[in-house]
Amino acid sequence: MAIIDREVGAPDDLLLEADVTDGDSVKAAIDFVGERYGRIDVVVNNAGIGASGDVEANTIEEWNHVFDVNVVGIVRVTRAALPWLRNSASGSVVNTASVAGLTGLRDRVLYSATKGAVVAMTYAMAADLVAEGIRVNAVAPGTTDTPWVERLLSAAPTPEAAAKALRTRQPIGRLVTPDEVAFAITNLSSPRAASTTGTVQLVDGGLLNLLA
Repeated sequence: MAIIDREVGAPDDLLLEADVTDGDSVKAAIDFVGERYGRIDVVVNNAGIGASGDVEANTIEEWNHVFDVNVVGIVRVTRAALPWLRNSASGSVVNTASVAGLTGLRDRVLYSATKGAVVAMTYAMAADLVAEGIRVNAVAPGTTDTPWVERLLSAAPTPEAAAKALRTRQPIGRLVTPDEVAFAITNLSSPRAASTTGTVQLVDGGLLNLLA
């Protein structure tokens, strides 16, 4: 987990690192930010790790670890931030899910299971917190041009063919960019989206709903 402040006019950026599998580490980082600025308005649960393979491929230890980061990590961060969000005039939580949690993709059983859990958690958290004025939404990116995807492609028997297959799978014909995902998160976080809660916004290049 990283907490970064890029407030306009701020003399320095603030970067704090915390381990989302360590509740004490998470709470210390969040409380530091809350006490420094006197408020926390937005939490983006973006920390996550990937996993490949079918249902037989990953060890139980791997299942436990990926769930600990991708799912329970969101629980730890959100719990630690809730006292601050409750005092915000526009408290917002945005979770990073994935189109993998909404449709069946080959060799992604463990990863898909965690992202399906993130989707379900988003709806349930939104229902629990709406009366307190805290909005909870999620983004569900398609295959995004990230270092993790680059590592997967480089390990493929034919990297260029694998890259072409990923691009072709998305109707827009290319990978999603990190900036496009960040734009969606920013929009959902904005107080101008005050009536938007309990939603999962696709940023998937049409993968889920379009036949191309």
